[in-house]
Amino acid sequence: MATTPTREVARRVFAREFNDATYTFKESDDDRAPVYALLPTGQRVNRIFVVGTLTETEDVGEDSEYWQGRVVDPNGDTFFTYAGQYQPDAASMLRELEPPAYVSVVGKPRTYETDDGDVNVSIRPESITAVDEATRDRWVVETAERTIERVQACEETDTEYVRMAREQYDQDERPVENYRRTAIEALESLEAEQAEASAD
Repeated sequence: MATTPTREVARRVFAREFNDATYTFKESDDDRAPVYALLPTGQRVNRIFVVGTLTETEDVGEDSEYWQGRVVDPNGDTFFTYAGQYQPDAASMLRELEPPAYVSVVGKPRTYETDDGDVNVSIRPESITAVDEATRDRWVVETAERTIERVQACEETDTEYVRMAREQYDQDERPVENYRRTAIEALESLEAEQAEASAD
């Protein structure tokens, strides 16, 4: 009896750490094996879940529609998401939404090497949904908690993926402590926004 592959959990991550996750790998040689991005905090991710402000959309396709969306998290860092004919629902959301708008994006990490050897990380969306501010705020709090947990696990444990992250990323240049700071900054910016709103 064939087993149906279960979908990977969509991980919550801020853009700063996601954009630093430039190393990808497979766990087997099977063509259909999932491709994982390795977060610098030592967790493999096959799907991610982000919520932020869609600030810009653009059709960057040449022969057919290929939409780029910029989604900004509370730290001002950007997730890039690209949707074309193989992601019709996500592409039509990018076509129709009027920035700025809060959106949630579930999708797969994709890496692309530029001509000068840099690696860019983007999201290939499974879904893009317009959401409200309360949904964005909950995502920020939960993502901060998950990020701090990952940093702590990275500092205190020695799992296979933590070792892999130490090998693949220069942690002297970009210590994992930076991602804890990112999480705290996100919470502080949320508190500042809420204080400003209640003062109005």
